[in-house]
Amino acid sequence: MKITAGVDEVGRGSLIGPVFAAVVILKKSINSNLLKDSKSLSKKKREYLCYCIKKNSIWALGKASVKEIESLNILQASLLAMKRAIKKLKIKPSLILIDGNKIPNLKNYNLKSVIKGDKKVPSISAASIIAKVSRDKFITTLSKKNKGYDWDKNFGYATKQHLKALKKLGITKHHRKTFSPISKINQHYI
Repeated sequence: MKITAGVDEVGRGSLIGPVFAAVVILKKSINSNLLKDSKSLSKKKREYLCYCIKKNSIWALGKASVKEIESLNILQASLLAMKRAIKKLKIKPSLILIDGNKIPNLKNYNLKSVIKGDKKVPSISAASIIAKVSRDKFITTLSKKNKGYDWDKNFGYATKQHLKALKKLGITKHHRKTFSPISKINQHYI
């Protein structure tokens, strides 16, 4: 039997925290018409679908830390997060479809990139949902410990409020120092 998995990552453009990737093998019990790119869903719908996907699929999560993002670059760190997710799967799929135009370097796996896969392939959409919900929860927890940046609302992206907080409060150990505008701020971190 041919088993196909979908992979997507989230958090590449954020100024903080790790990049997350998820891999999902959907079971037939999921209505794939409900699955869409995670960014196009409301938070409530995304969280509900995440719950359903996790209960009705085989999935795994991988991430790459801020340190890894800074030493490798964001693309390589994203591919590393994907690789980690794939290696955590309990079964080896016959085919793994990766969102985008790059694939991680993994020997003995059949990998194929799909541009805009999160909009076209239900298992990639499911992976994007799990990755986004997981990262959002992680960043919300960071936000509680790092008040004033509104990470629970902006998830570390370069919103007006986040940039204003950076000028006022400085950078934290969670910020990606190699990312602009963080790299232009001459401050020690808090």
